[in-house]
Amino acid sequence: MKRQQTRNLTVLACALAQALSALAAGGDSTLAAGADSTLAAGGDPAAVVVTASRFADRAARVPASISVIGRDDLRRSPALNLPDLLAERAGIQVRPLYGRLGLDSAVDLRGFGESATGNTLVLLDGQRLNPVDGASPDWSTIPLGAVERIEILRGAGTVLYGDRAVGGVINIVTDRSGEPRGRIEAAAGSYGYRALDAGVAGGAAGLNYSLAARHAESDGYRRNNQSDQDSVAGRVGLANGRGEVFVDFAAYRNSSGLPSSLLSADYREDPRRARTPHDWQARNGFRVRPGVVAELTPDLSLEAELGLQRDDDRYRSPTFATDRDRETSFFTPRLRWRHGLGARPSDTVFGLDAYRSDVSNRFTGTVQQASQDSTALYAQNTTAVATGTDLTLGLRSQRMRQEAREDSAFSALRGEATRSRSAWEFGLSQQVAAGARVWGRIGRVFRFPHTDELFGFDPFTFEPTFRGDLRPQHGGLAEVGANWRSAGATAAVSAYGMRLKDEIGFDSDSFENVNFPATRRHGLDAEATWKPLPALALRVAYAWTRASFRDGPNAGREIPLVPRHQGSASASWNAGAAGLYAARVNAVGSRWYGGDLANARGKLAGHATVDLMASWNLRPWTVGVRLLNALDKRYAPYAGYSSFRNDFFYFPADGRSLFVTARYDFR
Repeated sequence: MKRQQTRNLTVLACALAQALSALAAGGDSTLAAGADSTLAAGGDPAAVVVTASRFADRAARVPASISVIGRDDLRRSPALNLPDLLAERAGIQVRPLYGRLGLDSAVDLRGFGESATGNTLVLLDGQRLNPVDGASPDWSTIPLGAVERIEILRGAGTVLYGDRAVGGVINIVTDRSGEPRGRIEAAAGSYGYRALDAGVAGGAAGLNYSLAARHAESDGYRRNNQSDQDSVAGRVGLANGRGEVFVDFAAYRNSSGLPSSLLSADYREDPRRARTPHDWQARNGFRVRPGVVAELTPDLSLEAELGLQRDDDRYRSPTFATDRDRETSFFTPRLRWRHGLGARPSDTVFGLDAYRSDVSNRFTGTVQQASQDSTALYAQNTTAVATGTDLTLGLRSQRMRQEAREDSAFSALRGEATRSRSAWEFGLSQQVAAGARVWGRIGRVFRFPHTDELFGFDPFTFEPTFRGDLRPQHGGLAEVGANWRSAGATAAVSAYGMRLKDEIGFDSDSFENVNFPATRRHGLDAEATWKPLPALALRVAYAWTRASFRDGPNAGREIPLVPRHQGSASASWNAGAAGLYAARVNAVGSRWYGGDLANARGKLAGHATVDLMASWNLRPWTVGVRLLNALDKRYAPYAGYSSFRNDFFYFPADGRSLFVTARYDFR
């Protein structure tokens, strides 16, 4: 099967080469919109985004809830890592387990609790970062200094992106401008935190390049909580009047101690304690992605990527060890055809997503292997059916073939399953006044089991089982919203409802991944920004979420770890030569403990944290200071109940932390 997939990718690569040949032979044309305009914050209908169509387009045309974190937002935020930055936005809950580097953070869009990583798709320049198994994306692979902006598409991205996009899509877009510049930044802080970042970018005669590197390490808030990371990422592109060819690349490594969770008494008495003082993990990997961006004709644009990603994980404890290897290859060509519909502007995106993934997991004389082949075709049309009115129609068909096997001294397991699912979407966006739009959409969504969910065991014999009986989760979405923008202010609000069948999750009573009875989610997301003075910027974000079971023994009960209320507020003051100052409050409401499907164990307490920052531009130097968790709030982003210990377990958050940075900019 792997050879067949290789042949398929070879054929697709040949098709890309033919397209490049046709491009080289064509007449003059302009480069497709690979260098987007500077983006404003969420709710701005004038912003340009790529996530909602996989080509650059105005946010005003998109019938969806979209936020954009731009360079100014990065500069004004106290956040020390990408997940922490995402936590400022409406409807996003971030659950780190260990430390300020954010290596293991789970990001949850629209209330999926413990299955968040299976339902929130994270992209880097449009390509998947989610591992094929159940692990979180490795956030250390993305140097923060390389980020141009972050686009957040809430709700279903299934038509364009397929698997894992039920809760939404987060697309991290790196700098592709080729603007000449260089920087180096050093940081030091609490609990032995040390970091060094560097970046350079430039271009001439059609050549553009960028390179960013990072090293960071920390002793950690808890014992056996030390961590370190190294990463380098870059891009080289060659453009002329007909288009651009490029290659993205990255290499990374990280390691950390694993102090594990704390039972109730230890959490109350000494949250810095380690329950497993000798456990640790390490990961290293790389990715490479060549591609093309071009306008073949004035009405036909091509974008395509062919890539490979590989990483290796190791886990060690005094009594147990695992080694896991992952490898994914992909080909993702797409065309945008601006064809018109009578006298009305209309364009259609056609695309193919082909992925092949292999996972090997070795532990204590046992070898688990899984493979996954995914092929999908999709199309999305947007037509201006009237002045100020845009209609969007989309359709996707995806086929997934999965295999799993396990070999040990005591048993052998073989299994395979092939599933197909389709998704569709109908949306309407209407301009109601200058700078104001309302929109609505309905559609169908799905996700397939990831490779870790394919393995189970018989609770009576403890023999391994293949969970080929796990059905893909699927359901419907309906959503309405409004965006408004004026000089100095923006606002966006959306209300949604989602009903899912066969939702995939972990049942802590049977210790198996199962298809839950029917579930329901409905809620409201709202964001607003305001500049009452040229130097003062204010932002508020709020989400109300209700995620619950519709049927089965837990009908009416809520999904664990999903707070009903969550919000943030921030203010920044740019005093020019006197400095930039910012404050942020993040609040997360109470939620049921992890694994408590029956809502019988009480709730994990909510929390609110205060973060502060200041920076001074002493050109070419910029000096900054951050005070995170300024009130030294004790809380746990994640906690659950252990039936073995008959007690709750907690992963404590870091206490008050101070960080100082110094950056030198070369021009």
